[in-house]
Amino acid sequence: MNSSPQDDKIAKLSFASVYPHYITKVERKGRSKAELLEVIEWLTGYKEADLQVHIDLKSSFGEFFDQAHLNPNAHLIKGVICGYRVEEIENPLSQKVRFLDKLVDELAKGKKMEKILREA
Repeated sequence: MNSSPQDDKIAKLSFASVYPHYITKVERKGRSKAELLEVIEWLTGYKEADLQVHIDLKSSFGEFFDQAHLNPNAHLIKGVICGYRVEEIENPLSQKVRFLDKLVDELAKGKKMEKILREA
C-alpha cells in the first residue's frame, strides 16, 4: 500500500496530543466533554477509561485505531474536513482519523447528536 507523507504523519501523531484540542473546540462552541466522549465512543467503541489508557500511553493514531471497534455505520460519515471529502480518502487510517475530525466538527457546529451519530 502506498501512503503519502501526510498519511505517515497522521499515523504517527499521538491521540493524546490532539484530544485536548477536540475538548477545547467543542467546549468553546458550548458543547460538553461528555458529548465529545459519546461521539468518540460511537465511532471507536472506547469508553472514557479506554481513552485515558491511550492518552497515558501516548498512543499514535495508528495504535489508537488498530485497537478500536469502528462503528458499522461509520461509512455514513460524509462531507469535507480539512479540504478532503472523507468518503473519498483512500488510506484507511487517514479516513478513520478524518471521520473522527468530522464528527468533532459537527459537534462543535451544534449539530444534533442523533444526526452526528447517524441514527435513524
